[in-house]
Amino acid sequence: MTMRAAFSLLALVIVAAIVLSLAKKQATALKPPASAASASANATGGAALPQPRAVGEQVQGSVDDAARRAAEAASEATR
Repeated sequence: MTMRAAFSLLALVIVAAIVLSLAKKQATALKPPASAASASANATGGAALPQPRAVGEQVQGSVDDAARRAAEAASEATR
């Protein structure tokens, strides 16, 4: 029974090491290198990426406009 527990613990440690290694690779893949980030900023004239809040507001405005136009079209269709 002791050997079984030891092998189970060893297998658990190996699986944890593999998962952590893959997580580290994924995390580094998400973060672009510093040289690529500065190169893309220089290519766009130094402009930074838009803020997520501003993008959200723009999307919400577009959705509101589309809803308004759909309501206007529905009211015109019923006349």
